[in-house]
Amino acid sequence: MVLVLFLLSVLLGPVTRHNKNKTVPNVVGKSLAEATKILDKSGFEVEVQDSIYTDTTAKGSVLRQIPEGDATVKISRTVYLTVNRHVPPLVEMPNFVGFSLRNIELQLRNMGLRIGDTIYVDDFARNSVKDVMYKGTSLSPGTKLQQGSSVELVLGNGVGENEFTVPNLIGMTYGEAQKLLHRNGLDFLVVLPDPSVMDTANSFIYWQNHPRMCEDGRRIKIRSGQTMDVQLSVARPAVDTAQVISDHQ
Repeated sequence: MVLVLFLLSVLLGPVTRHNKNKTVPNVVGKSLAEATKILDKSGFEVEVQDSIYTDTTAKGSVLRQIPEGDATVKISRTVYLTVNRHVPPLVEMPNFVGFSLRNIELQLRNMGLRIGDTIYVDDFARNSVKDVMYKGTSLSPGTKLQQGSSVELVLGNGVGENEFTVPNLIGMTYGEAQKLLHRNGLDFLVVLPDPSVMDTANSFIYWQNHPRMCEDGRRIKIRSGQTMDVQLSVARPAVDTAQVISDHQ
């Protein structure tokens, strides 16, 4: 037994390479080829454990290593590397319209996208997202972009400063009225079609929530960024011709 224990104590050292340690070189930031060469020369095995993408470092460079640089480990230890991808992955755009800027900033960052130019339009909801664009083109939900891309945001600026008379929408089709409102920085809030309406765009407006005149005959004003409520019908309502002429004077 004494002899066996003696032999084990003598042989255990070489087998486990006891007291044969080395310092792991720090290869973070170096290319994969360079990092492999340095670690191999120092007696370490190399294995790429993962690849992720970031646009703040060179493509193909080492982002992380395990064990970390300057750690003391046994020789022949495997060093696991995380490498920056050469090709950015694609991310799918969700529907951000109607969300607040604060809500989507973190989501865009987590998706690996950047916020580029910010455009403000007249709208009553301040900092509400009206559109998301890439290189001047609106992005529909489901569009795929490379991580690292910059998107432009169209945001509401709150109620605008432009003031004008409440437009008379009675007798217009919904499509015609929508174009008129958008030209003046207005929009619909509530649209109530009658049960018989099948084609909203070509149905007629027969009621609007903002009257055009006060009881004393003064015209009511509205600001850009505000909204209007309307009701729609398949039949065109009777229109006061004299009132239409007055509206255009």
